[in-house]
Amino acid sequence: MKIFQVDAFASKPFEGNPAGVCVLEEPAEEAWMQAFANEMNLAETAYTWPEGDGWRLRWFTPVAEVDLCGHATLAAAHTLYETGSVENASVIRFQTRSGELKVTPAQRGLCLNFPAEPPAAQPLPEGLTEAVFRGIEAAPVWTGANRMDLFIQAESESVVRALRPALSQIADVDVRGVIVTAPADSGQPYDVVSRFFAPRYGVPEDPVTGSAHCAIAPFWSERLGMSRLRGYQASPRGGLVGMNHLGDRVELTGTAVTIFQALLNSRASRV
Repeated sequence: MKIFQVDAFASKPFEGNPAGVCVLEEPAEEAWMQAFANEMNLAETAYTWPEGDGWRLRWFTPVAEVDLCGHATLAAAHTLYETGSVENASVIRFQTRSGELKVTPAQRGLCLNFPAEPPAAQPLPEGLTEAVFRGIEAAPVWTGANRMDLFIQAESESVVRALRPALSQIADVDVRGVIVTAPADSGQPYDVVSRFFAPRYGVPEDPVTGSAHCAIAPFWSERLGMSRLRGYQASPRGGLVGMNHLGDRVELTGTAVTIFQALLNSRASRV
């Protein structure tokens, strides 16, 4: 069995978000997938195998399966194209816990068609503002949530970049993670900036989170009056995500780089 490590939403090695990718011939035991994701110790490990006229796709953090993951979908599609498992010009149809997700080759990488996940306004849980803005003289401009994450609009890009949150307090909140976003500073080659923290799911800070941009795209599209946006996730690795808000869908565009491939020891192919 081959395992690949791919940097997603990256134009060169060692930036963007690394994901593990296992291309299987048939479904694997869920316990094994979770155990191997823990062994990989990446934000996500993706498992994909042929199903019908497309592919099944599942995503696991080191501690849990998730409902939606953008960077590991990009990594899985990149791997299928690069290994010849799918012809370069073909559309990949992934069946997932979030329905069918299509990936199409585009001029600037690969285009992922995902569900829009706009946040609805709601207050943050008690103590979370202090946890997120720890040590910073700043406060949320707007707060909300979607089915997966809490969502915070910060005042400026400098506030987003300065965040050093209390991760143990964020981990106590029963959500996948916390998105913090703001408009880009004037003159930047992107429109909005963000960071994403998911310590409850074993990901203290995610380098680049495609699924978070399913919320970021509709939120900023409405406020900036632009359907096409470019987002920068300002983690230490960083990465750019192209966004096109299409009502109840969002197109996310990015590139990926394979870092290595390896053969899994046969004794490790089962729990």
